[in-house]
Amino acid sequence: MTAADKPFAGQLALVTGASKGIGAATAEALAAAGAHVILTARDTKALEAVEDRIHAAGGTATIAPVDLAEADGIARLATAIRSRWTTLDILVINAAILPQLTAVTQIDQPSLNKALTVNVLATQALLAHFDPMLRTSTNARVIGLTSTVATDPRAYWGAYASTKAAFEVLLDCYAQEVRNISKVRVTIVNPGATRTAMRARAYPGEDPASLKGPEVVADRLVALLGEDFASPYRETINRA
Repeated sequence: MTAADKPFAGQLALVTGASKGIGAATAEALAAAGAHVILTARDTKALEAVEDRIHAAGGTATIAPVDLAEADGIARLATAIRSRWTTLDILVINAAILPQLTAVTQIDQPSLNKALTVNVLATQALLAHFDPMLRTSTNARVIGLTSTVATDPRAYWGAYASTKAAFEVLLDCYAQEVRNISKVRVTIVNPGATRTAMRARAYPGEDPASLKGPEVVADRLVALLGEDFASPYRETINRA
């Protein structure tokens, strides 16, 4: 085994929404590339399954179940992580909630509030709590997973699109604030049409076999983490 096979050996990565889909695939790909991955999501059993797959493949991971919608969830997560590690090299912000697709005038307020909490407020909290650990890294990277509707809104997607637009703005502003005073670099990635549970909810009549798998996105994210790019950087993954 050479260093090229494990480019992230000795690095610590945190992946939100790591229990399934793109988050789980990314966590497994990062572990295969040598990183120790902290897996966070609400579903403990699903996280344990991802952790088991990582360990079976020879990687290392730690599960940290948390509900990002809880008022002190991210603060507790950060405290637990800081008690064991001093540096965070990779932060993948993947967790998101898709509210019901409906007309703007019919948006359910409680559902919108929860989406705002997870998609926007939790993003700010993650950046605030983990920025000190990111700044101690010699090559820190933050990846935020977005959606086409954030910049190309369409009818009935107002609730989700507005939260992802705000999500992108937060990441973009953060990138500009830290790029000249730290090694932290930020990229906003649109995974494009991918075979996930969220996609199936949004497009119930779509043939999942026509979509690329989460592992395609994960492989590109891991490759991107090893590249040099100006921050903030944006990319859409359209290939199958």
